[in-house]
Amino acid sequence: MELRNSFRRFVIPMAFGFFAWYLLYVLLSTFARDFMGHRVFGDINVALILGLLQFVSTFVIARWYARFAAARLDPVAARRRAELEARDAERQGVR
Repeated sequence: MELRNSFRRFVIPMAFGFFAWYLLYVLLSTFARDFMGHRVFGDINVALILGLLQFVSTFVIARWYARFAAARLDPVAARRRAELEARDAERQGVR
């Protein structure tokens, strides 16, 4: 239960946050064409920068999750696995 709750406390807000960020990009591309087409420098416009930031944010979230899992989820999972293996070993010894 602790493992699942910890996982959900991280994943659900991240999923909603990323979905909102993606939806903002889609809505701006649809309804704010002039803004998205604004050239920042050379042939680079706002849409291209925000699109590339979608990739960057994906990698940042993945890295953040990996660190979170290593610090918060993996120790709990390892402890739970050890408990289950010990219980299984006891049952094996009883037979």
